[in-house]
Amino acid sequence: MSNKIYPCLWFDGKGKEAAEFYCTVFENSKVVTDTGLVQIFELNGKKFMALNGGPMFTINPSISFFVKCKSIEQTDATWNKLSDGGTALMPIDKYPWSERYGWVRDKFGVTWQLMVDETNSNSQSITPSLLFTNNVLGRAEEAIDFYTNIFPGSAAGMKAPYPEGDQYAGKLMYAAYNLAGYDMVSMDGPEGHDFIFNEGVSFVVECKDQEEVDYYWNKLTAEGGQESMCAWLKDKFGVSWQIVPTILGELIGSPDKEKAGRAMQAMLKMKKIVITDLQKAYDGN
Repeated sequence: MSNKIYPCLWFDGKGKEAAEFYCTVFENSKVVTDTGLVQIFELNGKKFMALNGGPMFTINPSISFFVKCKSIEQTDATWNKLSDGGTALMPIDKYPWSERYGWVRDKFGVTWQLMVDETNSNSQSITPSLLFTNNVLGRAEEAIDFYTNIFPGSAAGMKAPYPEGDQYAGKLMYAAYNLAGYDMVSMDGPEGHDFIFNEGVSFVVECKDQEEVDYYWNKLTAEGGQESMCAWLKDKFGVSWQIVPTILGELIGSPDKEKAGRAMQAMLKMKKIVITDLQKAYDGN
């Protein structure tokens, strides 16, 4: 398991409430850090960030989370908790691909695809799923190749294309892959969905030094990606990433509030994070 990559969920002031709620839904879960602005939490060992970023962005179903459960009973129990106050996008039922499957938007706007997998040795596996639709429909396979070539130690896994004769033949109905030890799913979604990738769900990449920051920043903004502010970028498919040196959290989370404040102010002016400039601001130089 890798914590180099993990998802960030954008909330309007409800990050702590959401993190605590998810920890009641999934086994072996806990809130690890709460700064007020940011909550780091683990769901069955998988790291997540909740960011209280305000009303600017809203989570949509372009990135959902696949949850494989070990029994129909566990699938139903998880569904009942996540659907309380939420909306069913596909009702929990038997489908051609699963004895029990459902897609739900919970009360905080996060979407989950629940599925029974009785061969699953893990009690509940949680995997981000990227849905390529609208302006990026048909580019899921291209994106998988792009990402697996960027992250060392990555591998493409099972790919299931739409069948011959289907109007979407050749596009990806479902594909699993791994980025630096982090499991992902991607698929082409041709159903005329009215959403596209946005900052509501992004992926944090933790970097040990400036060389790593530069590498991921340059690779992910290549071929038409866009730089944003404060370590954020969009890749050429519109997926948002945060390229974050591990020292950033140490500096802006320092108990010395004056130093931490200087580091925070410096970060707010940066696009790509420059560690030496951050350190200088922290030190008051």
